[in-house]
Amino acid sequence: MALFLDSSGRAYTLPAHKLPSARGQGDPLSSYFTPTPGSHFVGVVIGMPADLYPMASNFGYGFVVRLGDMQANAKKGKAVLNVGKQALALPPVKVSDVETDQIAAVSSAGHILLTPVAQLPQMAKGKGNKIINIPSKLLKSGDESVAAITVVPEGGKLVVHSGKKYKTMKSTELEGYAGERGRRGLKLSQGYRVVDQLVVE
Repeated sequence: MALFLDSSGRAYTLPAHKLPSARGQGDPLSSYFTPTPGSHFVGVVIGMPADLYPMASNFGYGFVVRLGDMQANAKKGKAVLNVGKQALALPPVKVSDVETDQIAAVSSAGHILLTPVAQLPQMAKGKGNKIINIPSKLLKSGDESVAAITVVPEGGKLVVHSGKKYKTMKSTELEGYAGERGRRGLKLSQGYRVVDQLVVE
């Protein structure tokens, strides 16, 4: 089963064999689903029902969910992540080990925080808990939000992409940005604070 997530936090399920082959441009997802008006698709995952994924919004809230709990047969999908009126869902990233993995969250102002995945609740749906703190005034005004979230395994490296530049952070450097869930985090070094993408090696 292929599971697609839209920016409103709804999940849509489709057997992967129903998708067209690699030739051509493919089919529009709207021909299979009825997405939330004004939303756009942010990610797709394929895996086993027991696989775990952090679901998070760009307002910094999230939780861990089983892939099987996100599946739904309806064309309108299933509400999984409650993002509220202003926030948007972020692409899901798979957890490899819930006991040792860490979530790396970076804000649009360059604040980054690493927290244990185990500090997030496991839920089937909802808003979740605060992963990284961004002042509500900045969130509501649109001046700052969460730019990216990913999962870093034990001993893994985090590559921070900022424009044409990138910075590889080893586990020893990442330790300096580790803290309790819901904290503000520390700023990345100058020149890497506008983050386009987080990649794990």
